[in-house]
Amino acid sequence: MNCAIYKGSKKADHYLYVEREDDFDQVPQHLLEMLGELSLVVNIVLNEERRLAQADVKKVMQSLTEQGYYFQVPPQPEIHGREYPSRSLR
Repeated sequence: MNCAIYKGSKKADHYLYVEREDDFDQVPQHLLEMLGELSLVVNIVLNEERRLAQADVKKVMQSLTEQGYYFQVPPQPEIHGREYPSRSLR
């Protein structure tokens, strides 16, 4: 499965994955607005054996198939073993 990964100008460490470069038809408008101007980071080929730094490749592939995109946010901070929601998404 082909995949183009973009970063936005407004949100650090947030990435948008789509199957085809510059194809944002399936991405909700509010998400595109939240990210700002998109810059292509890399084009890659995904398969179940591929490892991604911050995402589960199977979840990415499933989301691309079902939704047409995958949105990666930074890992949630942990304090005393409990996860707390990120304030950057509010």
